[in-house]
Order: sequence, then structure tokens, then C-alpha cells
Amino acid sequence: MYMTFEVILFFFVALLAIASALMMITRPNPVKGVLLLIVNFFCLSILYLILGAQFIAIIQILVYAGAIMVLFLFVIMLLNLDDERMLLEKQNYKRLIGIALTGGVLVEIVAGLGLTTAGPTARVATEAAQMGTVESIGGVLFKEYLLPFEATSVLLLAALVGVIVLAKKHIE
Repeated sequence: MYMTFEVILFFFVALLAIASALMMITRPNPVKGVLLLIVNFFCLSILYLILGAQFIAIIQILVYAGAIMVLFLFVIMLLNLDDERMLLEKQNYKRLIGIALTGGVLVEIVAGLGLTTAGPTARVATEAAQMGTVESIGGVLFKEYLLPFEATSVLLLAALVGVIVLAKKHIE
């Protein structure tokens, strides 16, 4: 395997994603953890772009790095975490179980990578480059899945009206 710019970029961004994820879970300050999670989401978005899934990359930035992270930051600010002693975990069995489960998942990933049947000469389907584009996803969404898409939009509209009604009752 020869090293092209895409391969080098892929490994660099993948290492950055792993580093930001590890730094995120080791920070005692929750705001710094959220900011590192945003870095991780941007790294994942770049990886999606490298793999040719433009729609998922944009949705990753808009939904996760945008909306979800703003929600996390608001929750952290609303909790008013002045006393950081409450955030510190005591050494207990939960941490040991987490370490054991992480080791198990790592073993499964390594075993799965070792058991792949596709060699370095595996070919990608000719349609694979078009599967991640906005046009192909939009075509499938509005042709084959139009009814579930419209049902979801009606459900979201009903939830929005419900939230407005509940909020108006509390204001009055």
C-alpha cells in the first residue's frame, strides 16, 4: 500500500479523533470535555468526507456539533456546577466494569479486523461513490420513503405545538 495524500490525511484525522476522544473523557472540567467532543465531531465529519459521504458529513456538523453540543453546554450551565467536588467519582466497581468492557470491545475490534475476508485488492462497487451524495439520499428519501418522511414531519410539528402550548401555560 502506497501512501497517498488521502491515506495520510485519513490517518492524521483518525489519530486526532482518538486523541480528542481520550482527552474528552479524562478532563475533570465538563465544559472542556464538551469542547473536545466538538473537535471529535469535526474529525468524524472529515473522515466521512474522505469516505465520500458528503451528506452524512454535513449532518454530522449541523446536528451533532451544532445542535446537540449547544444543548449539552446549556445543560452544563443550568446545572451551575460551582462545587466540582460533586463531579469527582469515587473509586468503585463501576470503573473496573467500564475498563473490562472497554477491553472486551477492543478485543472484538481487533478480532474483527483480523477476520476480514477482503484483501487489499477488494473492489468497491461502481455505485458506492454516488451512495453518499445529497442527490442520492434525497432521491431515496422523497421517492421510496416519502410517507415515513412526511409522518415524521407531522409528528415534529405536533411536538412543537405541544411545547408552545405547555410553555404558554407556564408564562400566564
